[in-house]
Formats: sequence, C-alpha cells, structure tokens
Amino acid sequence: MEKENIAIVGGGISGLSVAKCLNNDFRVKVFEKDSRPGGLVKCDRINGNLYHKVGGHVFNSRRQDVLDWFWQFFNRDIEFSKAVRNSSIYMPDGKYIAYPIENHIYMMEEPVIKSIISDILSIVKNECPEPANLEEFLYYRFGDTLYKYYFQPYNEKIWRKDLKKVPLSWLGGKLPMPTPEEIIYNNFNHVKEMNMVHSTFFYPKNNGSQFLADRLAGGTDIAYNIGITLMERTNNVWLINGEAFDKLIFCGNVKDLPRIIKGIDISSFTSSVEALEYHGTTSVLCEIDENPFNWVYLPNRNYLAHRVICTGNFAKSNSVGKKLTATIEFTDYISEEDIDKQLQQIPFTPKHLAHSYTQYTYPIQNEDTREMLGRLKELVLKDNLYLLGRFAEWEYYNMDAAMGAAIDLSKQIRQMLLSN
Repeated sequence: MEKENIAIVGGGISGLSVAKCLNNDFRVKVFEKDSRPGGLVKCDRINGNLYHKVGGHVFNSRRQDVLDWFWQFFNRDIEFSKAVRNSSIYMPDGKYIAYPIENHIYMMEEPVIKSIISDILSIVKNECPEPANLEEFLYYRFGDTLYKYYFQPYNEKIWRKDLKKVPLSWLGGKLPMPTPEEIIYNNFNHVKEMNMVHSTFFYPKNNGSQFLADRLAGGTDIAYNIGITLMERTNNVWLINGEAFDKLIFCGNVKDLPRIIKGIDISSFTSSVEALEYHGTTSVLCEIDENPFNWVYLPNRNYLAHRVICTGNFAKSNSVGKKLTATIEFTDYISEEDIDKQLQQIPFTPKHLAHSYTQYTYPIQNEDTREMLGRLKELVLKDNLYLLGRFAEWEYYNMDAAMGAAIDLSKQIRQMLLSN
C-alpha cells in the first residue's frame, strides 16, 4: 500500500517532533520559513557565546512516553548534563530568596514572616471560595502578604494584564499548588520543591536547544527558506508550494489561517482568531557577574525585566573564557536605548552583548479560547487539516508539552489510518 503524503508547516519543536513520530508510516515533508530548524528554541552564537533567543530551554517531563520517545534520539550520558534547579528571587530590598518563595518564607524579615503566618492561618480557618481567575487563585492560595510581596508584581510584569482577567485554565499545570499544611511543613524542614517538572533537568553539553532541534531534524525531509502563504484544499488534497498532500499539519500561527487557507470556509472563526491576545519578548544576551543560579526572578517594579536566565551556568560551552553569560527577558518590545538604561538597575552588573525581539512568544487565553479553537479543530479535521503547537493551538506549551502533543497527534493519525 502506498504511503500517504503529509505536509507539516513549521519546523519548530512541534513540527519536528510530529514529523519524527510519523516518518516511518507516512511520507512526510516539513516546510520551514527560516534557514534552520527550531522555532522558539533556536540559538545563535554571539562572539562564541550561546544565545537562547527566547527563553532558556531545558528538558524533562512528567510523561514517561515523552521521556522514552526523546531518549531514542540522544545519548543521555554522553551528550547531556543533569542538573538540580537552583533558582532565586531577587527582591526589591536586594535580598535573594530561594525559589519557590512559599517554601522559603523563613529567609524573609521577621515582620514579613509574621504577616505571612497570619495569612496562612486565616486561609486554614476560613474556607476560601473557588478562584475564578489568576489573581483570586494566588490571593486565596498564598494570602495577602505573599501576593503583594511577590506574586502580584512578578506576574503583572510578565503578563502586562489585569490578573483578574487571566483565566486559570490557561496556566493549568504551571501554577504552584501547595496546601497551607505543605507550606508550613516545607518551611519547618527547609524542603526544596521537587515536584515541578524542571526541578531537575537535562541540558545539552554543546549548543543548547539548537542541538536538540538539529538532531530532531535529522532524517526528515525539510524544505528550508519557504514561507507558506497559501494552503489550498482542492480535489481532496492539500496543495502546498505546488505539491499535493493527503494530510496537512499546521504548526504555524493560527492567526495566519484566515489569510492563507483556501478551499475550505473558516470565515466564521476569523474575528475570534484575529482577537486572540499574546505577548512578545525582548531578550538580551549579557555578560554578568558569577553566581550559582539557573534562573533569577525579578519582581521589582522599578525596572521592566522579569527574569535573568543564567544560561552560562547550564553548560560551560555556553560562555567564552571566564565571563558568565545570561539572557535577560523583557515582555514585549523595548528599544536598545531603554535596554541599556534598564540594565543599569538589574543585579549582576549585566553588560549588553546582543538583543532581539520576538513578536509571538506567549499566547494568552480568555475563558472562551479553548472552546473556540476546539470547534475550529473539529471543522478543519474534516478536510485532514490538523493544528499543532503553541501558537497553532494557542496553548502555553513548554518544550516537553509540545513533544507530548505531537506524540498524541501522531497516535491519532495512525489510528485513523488503521481504521480506514
């Protein structure tokens, strides 16, 4: 039986992963607008220093199937280092408090500790209503003091949005969920948080997440430097760049669909898709002072940066010579002039080496987003079009979640093949 042809639009982690999953059973071709694979996990070298252009991507997963799938392609012992997450919060008073903050209340000043204890006792005594948004979740879970001391200023810097308007469904699985009893126990016993997916993580010894993308791209038919501006459904096939395909997996930005799709009617979704909210990121590669941290979170309202990702501490090969490098992140666009002004206020005396702005990095859902996109997925599925990835599905996927979604979709597609 002749294998079906599948086109994949987008060579980021989602597109590379689903291509790898389907290569044996289908003829797969990936179309990537850039000259190399990786999407949001791409890295550059600046004067020899590794520059994660968006985030600092590390690998681990709660899903055993994701772990099993991933390690097929890599030698964990030779090509990776395993690290225990060592993150800190740099408070406005200049004090470093270990992350997550709720496990390290004992590191704070005495009046703050007493206030937090009073809040926690009040939470235990008074049953809080079910939270309806991110603000209520953080306030009911941690109390007034921790909310105003850390959670509110930090999250407002990231999302630049009234936290009352951020739905919880959007951040499911990414929020701290300790009970008051666990907070008390963890502080009495100085317990480190080991339940987060990246409490321990694996990181390539060379070339960071670009190494991951390059390896996953190996053995896959990828057409680079081809931006897809038309996806046409005709005679029960998809025409992509002049080639016919039985199925199409779209791993691009769903906002582009109304403009580039032809042959099926999705006009009823156009206004909803166009209204989807998002944030971009300005990332700044810097030389910084030596420190022991992986990530440093910055709730201080006096400057706009929200975190320092100490990528130079992830692998020795990430920095040249004795200088430590890091990526400092700002939400949305910030000019070079303003970057240099901001860096003067940020810890570790950062020296600006390079910067870039990525327009789409964080999708923002409202209460209706998942339901709306679920209906769109059902509609286009009838014509063998699948949506996959952070901005195709408008889901806040990290790297291992994107891989998991790709594995799930590949199973769905193979099952449909068997049923036919």
